[in-house]
Amino acid sequence: MKVWVAGTAAVALLGGALAVGAASQPSGKLAPGLSVAGVDVGGLTRQEALAALEGRRSTPPQVVVSAGQKTWTVGADTLGWHADPEASVAAAEKATAERGLVGRVQDLLGQSAEQDFPLVARVDPDAARAGLTRLTAGMNTQPRNATVVFDKKTLKYSVKADQPGVQVDVQTAVNTYVAAPAQTSLKVPVRQWNAKYTAQALEAHVKKGNALMRPFTAKLGTTGRSGALTALQVANLYWVRENGIVPDDKTLKAAFDTLTGYVDQPALGARYALKGSALVKVREKAGIVTDRPAAYAAFRQAVLDPGKSSVVFASKVSKPALTLAQLPDPGKLELITVGRSTYHHSSPERRTNVANAAAKINGTVVAPGEVFSFLNSLGSISPENGFVGGLIISGGRTVDGLGGGVCQVSTTTFRALYQAGLPVVERNQHSYRVGYYEPQVGFEAAVYDPGVDLKMKNDTGGPLLIKTVNHPEKSALEVQVWGIKPARQVTVAPATILARIPHPPAQYVVNPRMRAGAVRQVDWAQDGYNLFITRTIRDAKGTRSDRVETFYKPWRAVYETGSRG
Repeated sequence: MKVWVAGTAAVALLGGALAVGAASQPSGKLAPGLSVAGVDVGGLTRQEALAALEGRRSTPPQVVVSAGQKTWTVGADTLGWHADPEASVAAAEKATAERGLVGRVQDLLGQSAEQDFPLVARVDPDAARAGLTRLTAGMNTQPRNATVVFDKKTLKYSVKADQPGVQVDVQTAVNTYVAAPAQTSLKVPVRQWNAKYTAQALEAHVKKGNALMRPFTAKLGTTGRSGALTALQVANLYWVRENGIVPDDKTLKAAFDTLTGYVDQPALGARYALKGSALVKVREKAGIVTDRPAAYAAFRQAVLDPGKSSVVFASKVSKPALTLAQLPDPGKLELITVGRSTYHHSSPERRTNVANAAAKINGTVVAPGEVFSFLNSLGSISPENGFVGGLIISGGRTVDGLGGGVCQVSTTTFRALYQAGLPVVERNQHSYRVGYYEPQVGFEAAVYDPGVDLKMKNDTGGPLLIKTVNHPEKSALEVQVWGIKPARQVTVAPATILARIPHPPAQYVVNPRMRAGAVRQVDWAQDGYNLFITRTIRDAKGTRSDRVETFYKPWRAVYETGSRG
């Protein structure tokens, strides 16, 4: 009996071992009792399980999206959500592979434990970003940067405050949803969007900009000569911007030129002077002028430093371009050309200035290749140099000022030098058409001390003598150009008028110092003009032409009236 029993037991154990061995062999099918999202996939191959799930795709859940005070309820598929059957079946495959010996025996005996796997979902980041961006469109508000403003009344810079904006952080919400697709509530962070330039950051720039706005003085070495810029002129040399103080190189250089015009004392070349009716030679005189490269660097640095209000310009000796020994014998000079103008109906003050300016430039010699400067030859337009008050054009008006009538001389000089064929280096026009320079309309040159000059280059190959002849009894002025007459012919054509603009209506200005009912005209109407003058030069080089253009503004008449009480 014992042998039989033992044999039976052995057979049972052997059968069990064989059964277990059979159960442990890979079949390519999912273990019994497994399901995905309620779909029984036990005993199915991978492809069969995918096919079974294809018809049972889950309905996308609803997701509540919130951003700030706003909420939306949307289908998850609008935010890039989608089911992933492949990943779901892969979970069942993994569970099948991980079942131990006991589990396999249970499978053989039909005693498998049931296990349901959820349908795996995924979120497409690009689709989620697009969906959330659509929902929150219009919520983003750009911040407003603080700005620097300049008050023309107080002449001060100030800061207009910044304003923060709103920025919806869609990307953070996308990352959250991608990491947990099963969630049905999604918050989109809303953050304050700070301006790039805040009022606090700009205050330091404004403080420096206001500190820079001060009178500034320049001195030339140890000469004692000085010039100054007003606070408003200094304010024009820079901008106060969001990124700090920004120098304006163009106006810096112009201001530097203005200051050097005040302080420089250019050399005077040898010249002629009238002694009775004869020309006599006058010795040259060295000058002292700004050493421009070094002086400009010092000026630029000092004027943009609020801790400094002055600078000393480096100086150098200015050597005369023409010495006494180089002056030709006056008797050998030829008359090259003559410029003419009249000044009828000029005031006594204007006549004084015409005579004085004509006398100052009389005898000026321009060396070969040298640029003639009317202001250098004239000297300063100041009481110390013999000039008196007279009508001048300033600030859009004809007003009382120092040196009215000097432009009569600069205009006549320009006519002479232009007719001699000299190249124009600098020539400026008047704001409006001036009757004193008729009938040669547009053939004129304005000067103003400092900065507005008449400059022409001597290209004749020899020295030129400028001689003035004033006829006060005829209100006529001549400027003669003497020298070694060049072999060339110069023809100046009358003005070509391109356009004429009618003058505006008269303006009436109350003058409280005048009696009630009194009227006095202080400015006279002139039409505006757009014109040019052509010059033709014929010499050994051939024939060439050039022209000077003039744009006269239309000018209104102005009347002063007494106060109405």
